[in-house]
Amino acid sequence: MMARSETDTPRRILLLPGDGIGPEVMREVRRVMDWFARRQGIAFELQEALVGGASYDRHGTPLTDATLEQALQADAVLFGAVGGPKYDDLAFDQKPERGLLRLRKELGLFANLRPAKVFDALIDSSSLKPDLVRGLDIMIVRELTGGIYFGEPRGIETLPGGERRGINTQVYTTTEIRRVAAVAFELARKRQHRVCSVEKANVMESGVLWREEVKALHEAEYSDVELSHMYADNCAMQLVREPKQFDVIVTDNLFGDLLSDCAAMLTGSLGMLPSASLGAPGSDGKRKALYEPVHGSAPDIAGKGLANPIAMLQSFGMMLRYSFDRDDAADQLDGAIGRVLAGGLRTADIMQDGMAKVSTSVMGESIVRELDKAAA
Repeated sequence: MMARSETDTPRRILLLPGDGIGPEVMREVRRVMDWFARRQGIAFELQEALVGGASYDRHGTPLTDATLEQALQADAVLFGAVGGPKYDDLAFDQKPERGLLRLRKELGLFANLRPAKVFDALIDSSSLKPDLVRGLDIMIVRELTGGIYFGEPRGIETLPGGERRGINTQVYTTTEIRRVAAVAFELARKRQHRVCSVEKANVMESGVLWREEVKALHEAEYSDVELSHMYADNCAMQLVREPKQFDVIVTDNLFGDLLSDCAAMLTGSLGMLPSASLGAPGSDGKRKALYEPVHGSAPDIAGKGLANPIAMLQSFGMMLRYSFDRDDAADQLDGAIGRVLAGGLRTADIMQDGMAKVSTSVMGESIVRELDKAAA
């Protein structure tokens, strides 16, 4: 592969390690970033700041205005994890998770990308039979800022007779539906050219609108992509029955929350799963973006060298692919991870009989060595 010039404009990345195992897995990403800068001439301009519980401990808030401004100015944000038992008694608006939610809101991140990819070496870790998941590579695109989690009216009220009633409203607009569907169609053009749009149009008016708007956008701009429609309950069944029938799934906030977690377990471990959250293209065509592993802060293993850094590394791989148009570098990283796993190295969460159990740092070092071997 031809390395790009050292004079390329540096990619501005804000690193937010957060809490628990976040700082440990972020260290391994920095190791890989250093390799790409040194060996491939991909220049990174890195800043690091506090978020979540770490920010609360220092500043009394899970996200400072200064850190938010850094995120707004960055080309992309790489996020670790937040939270832990020590923060359980904080007021709702001070909890560590509010820092992430504020970032998503202020950056306008409406499309959540959750890949579910099975490495050949981990086929036996899946809950499904090997033949069903061998070669599995699904992308779920979840609408992130609308739907029943944000719709109004909402709340809990007391009725005249004393009975209580909880209310949440599922609501979507044409714009919200079309912009997330466009992300799915664009992704499909770089994959297998297939999109399955998922809703409940049989019982929900919002589902009827969702199907109509996705179909209209497809006919107007993406007729080169194959589009199918599926009800959410059937999609959940099909994910565990025949998951390889899917390429890109696009769905709303609620169903995306459920289906992406279902698809996640097809891979065998949350420690292997990255994600991306994207905003709308700016005047320069670039999108605000935040990349993070799916796993949480895992405070019970923090500081013990047990965390799996691969989800964090693959989140960086998604950044290379979707924010910086460096599919070549992302493929290099994926290849190195696959070879390390094929060689029998495992962190605790993916440990199998006959394999070698290694620490967080040894896994990171081993992946860098594989990058070296392939580039030699």
